[in-house]
Amino acid sequence: MKDTTTNNIRKVKDDLITEIDKRIADKIIEKTNADLLKKLITNTDTINEAIMIAELGTTYKRTGFHFDKRLEKMTDTIKYFKKNNELSFVQDKNAQTHKLIIGDNYDALLNLLIEYRGKIDVIYIDPPYGKDSMGEFAQTNYNNAITRDNLLSMLYPRLVLARQLLSDNGVIFCSIDDKNQAYVKGLFDEVFEESNFLANFMWNKTATPPSLGKDIRKKYEYVLCYQNGKRDEGLSAGIIVGGDMPLLNSGNPIRTIKFNKDSVIFKINGEFKDGYKKKTQLLTNINIANGKADKDFELRGNFKWTQETVDKEVKNGTVFYIKSNEFSIRYEREGERKKKPSNIINKEECGVGTNEDGGKELISIIENNIFDNPKPISLIKYLIGLVNRNLIILDFFAGSGTTGQAVLELNKEDGGKRQFILATANEITDTTPNGIVNDVTSKRLKRVMTGECYDGSKDFKWNEKNKPLDGNLDVYDIATVAPYSDEPFEKIDETLYGQEKLGVKEKIKWVCENFENTQKTLEDE
Repeated sequence: MKDTTTNNIRKVKDDLITEIDKRIADKIIEKTNADLLKKLITNTDTINEAIMIAELGTTYKRTGFHFDKRLEKMTDTIKYFKKNNELSFVQDKNAQTHKLIIGDNYDALLNLLIEYRGKIDVIYIDPPYGKDSMGEFAQTNYNNAITRDNLLSMLYPRLVLARQLLSDNGVIFCSIDDKNQAYVKGLFDEVFEESNFLANFMWNKTATPPSLGKDIRKKYEYVLCYQNGKRDEGLSAGIIVGGDMPLLNSGNPIRTIKFNKDSVIFKINGEFKDGYKKKTQLLTNINIANGKADKDFELRGNFKWTQETVDKEVKNGTVFYIKSNEFSIRYEREGERKKKPSNIINKEECGVGTNEDGGKELISIIENNIFDNPKPISLIKYLIGLVNRNLIILDFFAGSGTTGQAVLELNKEDGGKRQFILATANEITDTTPNGIVNDVTSKRLKRVMTGECYDGSKDFKWNEKNKPLDGNLDVYDIATVAPYSDEPFEKIDETLYGQEKLGVKEKIKWVCENFENTQKTLEDE
């Protein structure tokens, strides 16, 4: 039988082997052990097997923690996207089309690799970490409903695939509570590398923390943020136009800085002698007239910039000001500059709401709120805004669909062409007897995008103050097909993966290249 290793598995293997090579260089894995791991990975038949071997060979020496790994179930069944025509809808063929995938997010990520490898700009996830999130695993660490080993084991292979999906400048955000934050951050450090850590945001999750509990009143949750590679532009919390800023701060080291006389504008006049000391100490005799000093001069004080930075700023057009005989020097950059985000996310500074706001938002769309702590739309909008581009945004723990609505609202506000891709299991519970997708996620998206539900009804509160957010929605189920037969070539629709309709031979080749376990090649025809 001719080798039918798929493009996807080959690329995943290459990345896993590259990571192992890095661990050799970092003296985390002995070369002989690494060579065996690489050989095992090279000879695997599936992505799942390759990731499991890499995971079992991970010592976590880099971050210093360990957990008992629980591996994904092995199967040779082929999983693929099947269009759900009942839940999909098109309003305008020229409008942005978004995607909702129903099923296990591990299978969703594997299928997304076919079309979106290296194309996702932002990933936001809110994994199940709280009490009652996963009822199957009760009585566990910190009284959570999911054991930490299960949480980390579940996240590891998904994060490996998520990194494959991120663009070179892509960013991933992960909401997590204070009990699991340290452990999940350690896992992210392993998968995305510590050097790619950007921030550990603290989000003010509630305005009314419980006051009668035996523990402290918890007001914050965390949002971890990692980049996939070097982001030269950084994160941006908006644009500042003009405005001056202090160059002095009492906490800065004392430095002596020489200023070019043409780079400093004075609002005072007169002669000032060497040794004159107020907010700074003057180390040069100067005469100031008409806003200018007669010569270059030196100041000594608590400067936040070094001489090298000051010289660079002068070349870039930054102007310095001394407005009084206190000699408290300030600076102003020309044009626009990016405002750096704070690591605190709250309503006052960032306009980001709380869980209470998220609950109200969901109730206005879906009358019976079945989520205890839904994230507010404003939180996701704020995080996406930090990246500040026309983006493809992925959420593979989509839940109620907050990320989808956040993307739609941003597009409506600024005319952007962002696309969301959501993935969630259709979990059936007492409160979602038809499954969470049918009872909440798809219903929410349909209502805010079109202004009506699938049954044509429009009597929900959100409609009273809002207009439809527009856009189209493709909904895919994750279907299964037996391998070693003609069925994969008949049932898998290549157009659902951004591929033009193919002829028979081209279709066979495409399926073999992109799906594991298909055993037919052109030579078999």
